[in-house]
Amino acid sequence: MKYPEFLKPGGTIGFVAPSFGCATEPYLSAFDNAQRKWKEMGCKLQLGPNCYAQEGIGISNTPQKCGEELTEYYCSGANDVLISCGGGELMCEILDYVDFEKLRQARPKWYMGFSDNTNMTFLLTTLCDTASIYGPCAAAFGMEPWHPSIRDAMALLNGRQLTFEGYDKWEREWLKDEEHPLLPYNVTEPSVIRYVLPDGRTNVESLREERRGGHVLDAAKSAAADTADNAAPQIELRGRLLGGCMDCLVNLLGTKYDKVTAFTERYRDDGILWFLEACDLNVMSIRRAMWQMEHAGWFAHCSGFLIGRPLCHGQEMMGLDQYGAVYETIRKYNVPVLLDLDIGHLSPMLPLVCGSMAQVHSDGTHYSVEMTLR
Repeated sequence: MKYPEFLKPGGTIGFVAPSFGCATEPYLSAFDNAQRKWKEMGCKLQLGPNCYAQEGIGISNTPQKCGEELTEYYCSGANDVLISCGGGELMCEILDYVDFEKLRQARPKWYMGFSDNTNMTFLLTTLCDTASIYGPCAAAFGMEPWHPSIRDAMALLNGRQLTFEGYDKWEREWLKDEEHPLLPYNVTEPSVIRYVLPDGRTNVESLREERRGGHVLDAAKSAAADTADNAAPQIELRGRLLGGCMDCLVNLLGTKYDKVTAFTERYRDDGILWFLEACDLNVMSIRRAMWQMEHAGWFAHCSGFLIGRPLCHGQEMMGLDQYGAVYETIRKYNVPVLLDLDIGHLSPMLPLVCGSMAQVHSDGTHYSVEMTLR
């Protein structure tokens, strides 16, 4: 695994828009304010030609122009790290215009973004053996004041911090709009970690009821788990981080860009620690996505799962909730699963280095992620 150099004092941050740009509010004002803040920190900035464009469908410009911008700015020596302007809908269409061989041969460079940017963060890791950062996009850095998660993302880009702790609250309702573009995250909901452990212990009530019905554990394991119900679990997960937004991942699956089984085989001795979250998928779609990834062999050599809060948080359809949507597919692997983590579309989000080795510690209430670049 190749790891880029971190952003040095006075270094240059490059910005590209392979998905949406920052042409409309509240993203326009937020991006402008973010640039001001970075300049005050001593950073130099290099903006790609699509940052303020709105010529494309579901992306900033035509797929060809977006793909060419991404290739050029990643391979350029004029910037030190790249941050995506935003997420979007159809970044997948630019991939035929991205020269991944050039990216693989280029000096490794940190690329940060999430959501639709899975098309870059995931492929940079699986196709080029280059680590990337699944983290906030550029406009988020324009909020006033910065949420701790934004400070964490900057600390990671600067190489000052590689261990992060989950945040105490999350945002259910987004308050930013055209008139209030710089509002910080509206964190109102207490963070509650859910877990399902190989020995059957869980604090997911729907799964506990299923377990007592004999579907998850046999009688002996069930009795042992019930005895331990009141004990605080000490949960540890270790492995090489891999993942992103499931909406994008299943779209890549089976295409010429899908080299996941080769990647997991290459790093099988490390164990693959999957981090997954969802945007537009409802609970049934998440269940189907998990089934598809499992049957494609992606979860071979998995050592655990880190599941972010889906945008459909709290949804239930025909008796299926967000926990059953993921766990039913992966319980056969007998690995620890943590759910409702700070990953993805319901802010805040932990910055995660896709491709790094990680050790996750949790007592069932709090958790931390320690990443090692090896």
